[in-house]
Amino acid sequence: MGADVADEITSALDVPSQAAVLGTLRELQSRLGLTVLFISHSLTAVRQVADDVAVLRLGRIVEHAASDDLFRSPRHPYTWLLLDAAPALVGGGG
Repeated sequence: MGADVADEITSALDVPSQAAVLGTLRELQSRLGLTVLFISHSLTAVRQVADDVAVLRLGRIVEHAASDDLFRSPRHPYTWLLLDAAPALVGGGG
């Protein structure tokens, strides 16, 4: 099965709608074994669906790690800035 690209699919949605879309995406990943390249400025959203995360700054990868590792122990200062700016998402998860 190929991979699909989801580029900023939640950026224009209110928080409850974001949570619903991300929940549906997680369900599809689980049920269908779906692989998605999920592009977002929101690490809160990324945490909901990603197994593996690459953080880009100015078009270059500055940090790449398994999702749990990145959110538990970010290493790059830019990742820290993004995490500090990330609001909590209704519905939790990750």
